[in-house]
Amino acid sequence: MSKILLLLILAMMVVHLIRPLGLPGLRRRSDFWKLALIALAAVSLTILVRGE
Repeated sequence: MSKILLLLILAMMVVHLIRPLGLPGLRRRSDFWKLALIALAAVSLTILVRGE
């Protein structure tokens, strides 16, 4: 599950660099680092919940 989540967010980062997503807080190309923080938090939460 964490690998799928990581790949999905990585794909979102690549797409955001090409064309910004337009979501609140993600309107500029330079905001792709926020997606990296979201990915880190999501993967950490997944690992915490699964107990690995």
